[in-house]
Amino acid sequence: MSFPPSPRARSGPRRRSLLAAAPAALLVAGCSAGPGDSGAGGGSRPSAADRARARAARDSGELAARYDAVVAAHPKLAERLRPLRAEVVRHAEAFGSTADSSPSPSASASASASGTPGSGKAGPSASPAAVPAKPKDALAELAAAEREIADRRVKALLDAPGELARLLASVAAAGAAHVYLLTEA
Repeated sequence: MSFPPSPRARSGPRRRSLLAAAPAALLVAGCSAGPGDSGAGGGSRPSAADRARARAARDSGELAARYDAVVAAHPKLAERLRPLRAEVVRHAEAFGSTADSSPSPSASASASASGTPGSGKAGPSASPAAVPAKPKDALAELAAAEREIADRRVKALLDAPGELARLLASVAAAGAAHVYLLTEA
């Protein structure tokens, strides 16, 4: 025997729809920037998101300089590396860098070779002017630098606010694709 419908008309959402919507609301709240991520902390110290964005821009700029150095040392690789370098420059711009806008790879390579190399930290940007003599080794070094930076970005996106995390993930995926393209025969 079935029960007759309730004489009281329901207005508003039902309990099931509220229970189904609660996890989605929590997910949206978890992905949005919190009060600590707004950058208006009252001090002059940049927020964690600003530091992550600046680090990513710097990494992309240094990687572009590394591409320039390889092209300068191995001109036969220029056609193969030109689109990858252009993407790396676009990544730097997406993170807010405006430093590397030179169209000539050799001009950038000579500028980076005569300037100070990086920030003194060991890593893929320690010396962009030191390029292996063999083209295959130079490509392998570029692939290793791309892989290291992509891995660093994947780790950084865990602590980044929503939009920056999506950008870091996208650029890390592009870096992984670059690794593949640099290592394919």
